[in-house]
Amino acid sequence: MLVNVVKSKIHRVKVTGAELHYIGSITIDEDLMDAAGIIEGERVQIVNVTNGERLETYAIPGPRKSGEVTLNGAAARKVAKGDTLILIVYAFMELEEAKAFKPSLVFPDEETNLLK
Repeated sequence: MLVNVVKSKIHRVKVTGAELHYIGSITIDEDLMDAAGIIEGERVQIVNVTNGERLETYAIPGPRKSGEVTLNGAAARKVAKGDTLILIVYAFMELEEAKAFKPSLVFPDEETNLLK
């Protein structure tokens, strides 16, 4: 049996931009993506701590050491610059593997979104 568990989490980053007229996705500083083990195109759940919204999109890398976290396309309507987000990625794995699995948890600086 496969179970769906948390694979990666970037905890409490600030929205740096919202680009409505873009084809979609969330742009994330590539340093944060690497630290969390998130790959380009991977589905990401976005939890907006500021307003309670939850949505899903896919990740695209942003410039390294930029702290960028930009919601693109229709998702831009669900955030405002400065909102605090939690980004979560899930993975399917066998039950026994899931019991021993440890997710990548990233806690960047809450003001700059940069790795500590």
